[in-house]
Amino acid sequence: MSPADSTRETGTTFLPKFDEKGLLSAVVQDVETGRILMVAFMDAEAIEATQETGIAHFHSRSRGKLWKKGETSGNVLRVEEILVDCDQDALVLRCRPAGPTCHTGATSCFYRKLEKGVLQPVKP
Repeated sequence: MSPADSTRETGTTFLPKFDEKGLLSAVVQDVETGRILMVAFMDAEAIEATQETGIAHFHSRSRGKLWKKGETSGNVLRVEEILVDCDQDALVLRCRPAGPTCHTGATSCFYRKLEKGVLQPVKP
């Protein structure tokens, strides 16, 4: 293990390990229920905006810019805690949603499950 890896894996300094596009994965979890609400990507700007405001921000890959979740719908995600994985290339945002998380109006983007090759609704 290199000294940089050791610092990243066991130290107290936040050293996000972005991919070649400057992004890392972020899983959003409801702090009350533990339900996974969505998965998105964050860049340095999104992480900074999230920490400064307490509201989840992401990097929109389709628009190529900063995206404040709920900016138009009002269904923001209030961040209670940010968990960082061992090599700092993924985050879990434990949030309080102010409404449905999915753009379809569903509570979670994960509203279907795969059973024998067929998508079935997830019971709330």
